[in-house]
Amino acid sequence: MACKGQSLCFWMLPGDKQREYGVLFLPPLVLNFELPLDYPSASAPIFTLSSKWLSRTQLMVLCRRLDELWLENQGSVVLFSWIQFLKEDVLNFLSIQSPLEVARALPERKKGEASMTKEALTERGKKKPLDSRAIVEVDPRADILPQLLDFDEAQRQKAFEGKVFSCGICFTEKLGSSCLCFKECSHVYCKACMSEYFQIQIRDGNVQCLNCPEPKCKSVATPSQVKLLVDEELFARYDRLLLQSSLDLMADVVYCPRKMCHTAVMVEPDTTMGICTACQYAFCTLCERAYHGVSACQATAEELRGLRDEYMSASDDKKKFLERRYGKQVIQNAVEESFSRDWLDENCKACPRCGANIQKIYGCNKMTCTSCKQYFCWLCLSLLTRGNPYSHFDNSSSPCYNQLFQGMDIDEGDAFWSDEDD
Repeated sequence: MACKGQSLCFWMLPGDKQREYGVLFLPPLVLNFELPLDYPSASAPIFTLSSKWLSRTQLMVLCRRLDELWLENQGSVVLFSWIQFLKEDVLNFLSIQSPLEVARALPERKKGEASMTKEALTERGKKKPLDSRAIVEVDPRADILPQLLDFDEAQRQKAFEGKVFSCGICFTEKLGSSCLCFKECSHVYCKACMSEYFQIQIRDGNVQCLNCPEPKCKSVATPSQVKLLVDEELFARYDRLLLQSSLDLMADVVYCPRKMCHTAVMVEPDTTMGICTACQYAFCTLCERAYHGVSACQATAEELRGLRDEYMSASDDKKKFLERRYGKQVIQNAVEESFSRDWLDENCKACPRCGANIQKIYGCNKMTCTSCKQYFCWLCLSLLTRGNPYSHFDNSSSPCYNQLFQGMDIDEGDAFWSDEDD
């Protein structure tokens, strides 16, 4: 039954917030009839009138109206007038306007009352006799709203499949049964073009980019539409990546770092400890190694640099997301530690004996470790003998032969010799 943009107003209990849904189609009124032998000369057709969305009171009113039409046309064929009335005039006759109120089934109501509207319940209180010809086709324990919405969706799809559309990609005219319509924007493209488009995006891992090809349109294909146009293997990949990308957007969700597990793990706010529910592995969410309590992360310089760069280049919203995931203090420490390591890498070298960071400010390439007092070559990091550390630079077979002052400025060299003279 076409209803020309009718809205459904769904209510549950007094005080609950109402929700409205726009529909174009409602389930039909069903007129079952039997013609007596003396019809139409003497007797009216024997009938029942049933509906999924009208109350019993409303159906009883319609039954009385059909009786009136018979009395007005007694002795003539009345079925055509009945059908015409039911098809064209029901909404106006019952004064049904948008929105149409639909009540949810309530367990405490008596059987047969769950599908009634407020008007029906009021009428019920007046103790009017029931008309057995009025039949409400709904389980009193079931909600009618999903049935109405499903029916509307099915009828819309049926109407869509019977129309002809021009694909915005290949510009071929095809029936709606061979096309896909994006629900949010109603843009239409043929299934062949969209199938190829979806397959390419899913193989590339762009499961969040299955949007309408119309420029600047943000409408996205539903999972059911994607499933319709790709094979099972590709849809399984789409479903897996879509779930993973959704979890990645949640600040309190990380993944177990064990490659054989990789289970999603919920993390408590302001903590860096994650405990995998699948393998029971306790790990640090920052460095992804075994949880180490308050001790500093043994993260590599590359890992810290990656976190620092991600945080420094992120938008304000992304920064807040990272702070919620790792903790603001952890992020700050990682940034400072990363900058410190970068400075050490650029300006210092590790002592080849004890590993202490040594910075060369001036002087020749014979260095003395401030920690262990070991002599070593700044150029090749070779250990130098304590008896004659300069022999390394005098030996013609050494890679640093005659390189004792390599890299020194002229003024620095003059100062060096001046110090030697002193």
